Formats: sequence, C-alpha cells, structure tokens
Amino acid sequence: MSGSLPTPQDVRDAALRIAPHIVRTPMLRHRLLDEMTGGTILVKPEVLQRTGSFKLRGATNAAMRLPEAARGAGVVTHSSGNHGQAVACASAMLGMPALIAMPMDAPAIKVESTRRWGAEITFFDRKTTDRETLASRLAGERGGTVLPPFDHADVIAGQGTLALELFEDAKAAGLALDALAVCTGGGGLIAGCALAAEGASPGTAIWAVEPEGWDDTKRSLEAGARITNDGQGETICDALLSMRPGEITFAVNQPRLAGAVVVTRAEVFRAMRFAFEHLKIVVEPGGAVALAAVLAGKLDARGKVVGIVISGGNVDPAVFAEAFAA
Repeated sequence: MSGSLPTPQDVRDAALRIAPHIVRTPMLRHRLLDEMTGGTILVKPEVLQRTGSFKLRGATNAAMRLPEAARGAGVVTHSSGNHGQAVACASAMLGMPALIAMPMDAPAIKVESTRRWGAEITFFDRKTTDRETLASRLAGERGGTVLPPFDHADVIAGQGTLALELFEDAKAAGLALDALAVCTGGGGLIAGCALAAEGASPGTAIWAVEPEGWDDTKRSLEAGARITNDGQGETICDALLSMRPGEITFAVNQPRLAGAVVVTRAEVFRAMRFAFEHLKIVVEPGGAVALAAVLAGKLDARGKVVGIVISGGNVDPAVFAEAFAA
C-alpha cells in the first residue's frame, strides 16, 4: 500500500479547505430525464467546475496539503488531460512549478488548457510507457512531488467533496439519494464519493460506471482483487482509461460499492446528445457514462432517487460532432 486510507472526516476537512478555490456546482433536474428513467434524477454537473472537471477538487486539496518546504521544487503528475489541467491550475494558485506527462494522443483541447495554466508538458506513448514510473523518474530528477491522478489519499478526499454538496442540496430539496452513479477510471472519484456517503448518507448505494473494454473496477469487484485491462478497448472515453484500480482506491471501494455497470460507445454518445439538448451542458465522453447508464436502464432508477455525476466537459470539437452524427 503506497499510502494511508482516507476517511469520511478527511472528505469533510477537504471541503472546508478547498471551498474558497473551487465552484460549488449546482444540482440539476429535468422533467424529461425523470420521465425517461421512471425515477428522480439529480445531476451533479462538474463540467461547470473551474478547468471543466471535478479533478480540480482533488488536485487543490492535495496541493494545499503539501508542506511549504516541498512547494519550491513543484509537482509532477501524469494525466490524459483533466487531472493535468487541475494540477496546473492548483499549482499556479500556489505559485508552484508543475510538470505534466500526457499521452501523445491526449485531446488537443486538454493539452492547450493545461499549457494555459503555465505548466510544462512532456508527452509519452500510453501503450508502451508505464506512466507511474515515468512520473516518479521526472520527480526524482527535479526533486519534485508526484501528485497522482487517483491513488492518493488527499486527492480522493478532495474528489469526494462533490458528493457532500449533492447530499446537502438533495436534503435541502427534501430528498434522500437511494443511489449515486459515478464515472469511474482509476477509482479516485468514486472512492471519495463512497467515503462522503458513509459519513453523510449511509443509505445511498454507490455504483461505478465504466466504458466498455475498460471495466477493471467491475471485474475487480467480482474477483475480489485488482484486475488489469488489456488496453485494447474503445478509447473514446479518454478520461477513464486507467489500466486497473489503484491500491488505495480499491481498498476504499471494495467494501463500500454496491457494484458496477458498463456502457457502450453508442450509449455514451446518446447521453452526450441528451445533456446538450436538454440539460444545456457540453459533456466529454468519459464524463457522460453515469448519465448513459441511467438512460440505458443499466442502472434501474424506477421509483428511486438517483444521483449522477457528470464529471467533465473537456471534449474535442471533432468528438463532440461525432456524437451528434452517430
């Protein structure tokens, strides 16, 4: 185990720490979504977050938790884009240098956004490079600190703050969530959400949603041990292409998750279109999988109050156009 496990209290502490630096995103509802699913659907649109995804929460919490003595050498991470942008933004806020290792096939919009925050970028081949080893080597050369995308207690705690907000907003509306569907790659977001639920809404079942071919969390939960993807699956959901669950994330998730479901490319594109046409938000493929799951009936919402996380909106225009041409 590469670090200690975070707790529900860590999520609560993170919420207070990062509140001045993030957007408290709203809770959205739409009558058509309720009618189509037979449930009461509460949408958490992290596309409206600074940097366009939930990742700013974890990156900000982890960066603010760094000792002052470590900040001068800066931070290093690996990311397909959303975490990279978040680390770059958080580092700029604290006056730290940041080096982001990104796959050569990362969406151009994510590369450009990361650069705009002042971060240095180095590229790697996602099929031949061990990104964790690369990040460790780069940090060693610079004396910097690695802030990984998901397998880090402070990152997990920060991500869970979005679930705390949703539970609070639901309660204010007189509702209690029966289930929460969460977009899942390496498992950091859903781990934070599971911890938040344990402390604030223990009756809420937490469900992972993954893209077809990258269902390592689903298979790992079924096997009782971390299972690795073969890397040959559909790559449209670039934000969720982790090879296997993290050590820390799986340790948090295994005893807490209700299960996991898998969605197809066509279901993801349908969700992207629905979000644009009815919720009036732009969603990237990886950010749309939880919405896809409820629209496709993969997660049964009939007669239930179900929360869904729409995790990011940093989509290349060509991919967005493809969703509407499908």
